[in-house]
Amino acid sequence: MADQLSDYAAVKDYLYGLKAGGVKFGIDRMQRLAAALGHPERSYPVIHVAGTNGKGSVSAMLEAIFRAAGWRTGLYTSPHLVRLGERVQVDRQPLTEAEIVAYTRELRPVAERAAAEAADEHATFFEFMTAMAFLQFQRERADVAVIEVGLGGRLDATNVVRPEIAVITSIGLDHCAELGGTLAQIAREKGGIIKPGRPVVIGRMPAEAEQVLREIATERGAPVHSVRDVFGEAQGNYPVTNLEGDCQRWNAATATLAARLFIERWSAATEPGANPSGLSSVDLAKAKGRIPPTADDITRGLARVDWPGRWQRLSVGGRALILDASHNPEGAVELDKNLTRLVAETGRKPVVVAGALGEFRAKALLEVVLRHAAAVWIVTPHQNRATPFEDMLGLVPPELRSRVRRGELAEIFPNPQNCTVGQPGDTVVVTGSIYLLGEVLERLAPAVACESRLQDF
Repeated sequence: MADQLSDYAAVKDYLYGLKAGGVKFGIDRMQRLAAALGHPERSYPVIHVAGTNGKGSVSAMLEAIFRAAGWRTGLYTSPHLVRLGERVQVDRQPLTEAEIVAYTRELRPVAERAAAEAADEHATFFEFMTAMAFLQFQRERADVAVIEVGLGGRLDATNVVRPEIAVITSIGLDHCAELGGTLAQIAREKGGIIKPGRPVVIGRMPAEAEQVLREIATERGAPVHSVRDVFGEAQGNYPVTNLEGDCQRWNAATATLAARLFIERWSAATEPGANPSGLSSVDLAKAKGRIPPTADDITRGLARVDWPGRWQRLSVGGRALILDASHNPEGAVELDKNLTRLVAETGRKPVVVAGALGEFRAKALLEVVLRHAAAVWIVTPHQNRATPFEDMLGLVPPELRSRVRRGELAEIFPNPQNCTVGQPGDTVVVTGSIYLLGEVLERLAPAVACESRLQDF
């Protein structure tokens, strides 16, 4: 059985076969798999992060804060931009190909035995990756793990964790087919990560969504800590981070609040005579061997967050290049602010390369891009759910279509040194689907093959 997974290429084919089986919501399979592995996710404290937007940035910020304090960190995020191993990182070192091969060989028989308890319930691709993360963090002796939800929360595979703190960054209309068509419905799904008695941090979000989350927290006896309550409305009150944009200041406040709460819980659990149940997943003796992050650690961590694809500035072919994921209407609002600021800074309109997954997202994206761009090149990401050029063009008002062109990344970025759209001195903004950004990064580093078949969940 394991011999069939002889190398990384074979493992990728196997994992892609799991992915091709589709997304299956529900945590029963993951609970069985985690139990069969001895619940590695209970061997370190976890911060669990959900949200429509910002959950990846907040996760990266939290990881940076703890690493600044000298803690060994685990970080689990999805999807990856270029390489599969990006999803599972210890001290920001991704899983290697050899580790992915070894874990897949180890997990396959375990998953098959666990699936024998229920017909047609074999672990999915995302559940395999989640199990790899749990094991890697245990074996590499992570002091803390930041676990990002894949989709939603209540039925997401990551929801088998018993977090010290739950974080819900934002609520907006996205993945409506899976999570519901109203803010209240989506909030209820994401609020599924709130655990009895454990604090929950909520970011800035519509009142309708916040009310639902507060109701869930009250039902479960979970203390609520609101970014708005702590930091108010004035942006000047919000922490500074090296990631650009108003929304990143809000994300920084969310991460800061979560870190402060963790520090409080950690300190309380390590006081003489403290009840060890204060941190359920931590050996108290180990807890005493660590110094919790300080306010300075929080500041230093936020100042050096590494999170590609979020208003990421590069330079290619004499052009400033900005990569910025904007994959739903809420993200488009922030893109609008950033593009407005960019035009004011440079005194000229950028050239925009855009691609989206789904008409709902494409419409919001194009409405913003067309307000600011000198020209728009539409590229179709190599994803099954990508919106074709013709459909994207159909969303453009007839009087604006002369500014829109069909593009191919191989022609726009023929090699890492060149960009063929715009002129030297222009700014080129690549935006929309995060999968498009991954393909661009692959063009800029061709020695690293993009594992696009495995990007989506």
